[in-house]
Amino acid sequence: MTRYKLYQRNCKICTDEDTILMLLTSRSNNQRQEIKAAYKKAHGKDLVSALKSELGGLFETLVVALMTPPISYDASQLHKALKGAGTDDDVLIEILASRTCAQIKDIIKVYKKECGGKLEKDITGDTSGHFQKLLVILLQGSRDEGVDEDRIEKDAKELFAAGEGKVGTDVEKFINILGNRSHEHLRLVFDAYKNLSGNDIEDSIEGETTGNLENLMLAVVKCAKSVPAYFAESLNGSMRRAGTDDQTLMRIMVSRSETDMLDIRACFKKMYGASLYNTIQDDTAGDYGKALLYLCGGKD
Repeated sequence: MTRYKLYQRNCKICTDEDTILMLLTSRSNNQRQEIKAAYKKAHGKDLVSALKSELGGLFETLVVALMTPPISYDASQLHKALKGAGTDDDVLIEILASRTCAQIKDIIKVYKKECGGKLEKDITGDTSGHFQKLLVILLQGSRDEGVDEDRIEKDAKELFAAGEGKVGTDVEKFINILGNRSHEHLRLVFDAYKNLSGNDIEDSIEGETTGNLENLMLAVVKCAKSVPAYFAESLNGSMRRAGTDDQTLMRIMVSRSETDMLDIRACFKKMYGASLYNTIQDDTAGDYGKALLYLCGGKD
């Protein structure tokens, strides 16, 4: 298969990491699927399996992720988060808070086909309480469309009354508004909320909730305001700690590389005064690090 510089000798793939790096990171996911199909047609073997037999560690995990269609990748990450040793709430929060309604509906279909179960059933089996309720609402992928001018002030007042304006918290009200209103509508509600209370909605959520529910609500708010800024913050958190959170770093770089990476880079530079490229370079090494840098695409 000289066209793609991936070839076999004695039925074994010859590994040239630099070629793999350049080939996979410079192509779109659709092109990678074409390469995978052409390889199987030429050699009667699955390219991903062949690569896995030759690679290892984080680089192998990253290459497999790059070779997976985006919706299938999200479905597999959710399945892993639910079926592993303990539930990885952070993965559930990241994917369900940041994906569009259309993407969530596609994820549900692919999850059933490729993971052999119903996503909502698996989530309700592994979560509980208000955290579970908001996840299930997000899983419906049925946010309101557009802006309802008549509801902006009403929603802001209801959020204030449900939190800062009373003893105790009406969590149901927060869940209903955050889970069902469009992002455009929510941004206007958050502005009205600040005018009303003098505080950002995030301050109210942090003061009124805790744990995974707090993290989910904050993620929904941040994604409503700016998905790229949300991922810039998540990337910073994955690296600015004792030990890199490679799974989060890899998942974001793979899933956003063809979506909004330029915007994420710009937000990262604005928020942290450093380029995402240089931060990744300082925190990673080897072929794995090189591949992430190719996905990042520039030093800003």
